[in-house]
Amino acid sequence: MTTLCYIEKDGCYLMMHRIRKEKDVNKGKWIGVGGHFETGESPEDCLLREVHEETGLSLTSYRFRGLVTFTQEGYGTEYMCLYTADGFEGELQQCREGDLKWIPKEEIKDLNLWTGDRIFLKLLAEEAPFFSLKLTYVKDELKVACLDGNMLEVE
Repeated sequence: MTTLCYIEKDGCYLMMHRIRKEKDVNKGKWIGVGGHFETGESPEDCLLREVHEETGLSLTSYRFRGLVTFTQEGYGTEYMCLYTADGFEGELQQCREGDLKWIPKEEIKDLNLWTGDRIFLKLLAEEAPFFSLKLTYVKDELKVACLDGNMLEVE
C-alpha cells in the first residue's frame, strides 16, 4: 500500500519530477508526493510521514479523495490512497527522489505523466466524490481503467 498527495497552493500542485533514483518505476515521470506504508501505519500516518520526508512540509489540511488500484505485469498490485492537501507549514526542501516544483494545474497535462494519473487528476479537478479507480498496465501502457467498477475508455 502507498499514499500519493497533490499539495495545492495558488492554483498549483506540488509535483515531483522523478529523476534521481536509479531503479524507479516512475523514472522520468511527474507525480505527486508520497510513498509506501511502514508497519502499523494508517493511511494518514503514511501520508503525513511521506510528505514531510519528501518535502519538509507538515500538512495541516488534507482530504482522502480516492483509492487507486494499480496492476502491472511483472510488478504486481499496488493499492494507493490518493489525497489532496490545501494547508501546510514549513519550508520546502530538496528531495532525494526527484525535483519538486509548483506547477500551475492547467499546465500539468503537458507533463510526462502516467496515462492513469491523467484520469485521477481529471477526477480531482472535477471535485468527484470519493472514488475507486483500477488501472491495469502492460509494461508502461494503460490497457484497462475501471471507475467505481465501470469500464472507462482508455485513450
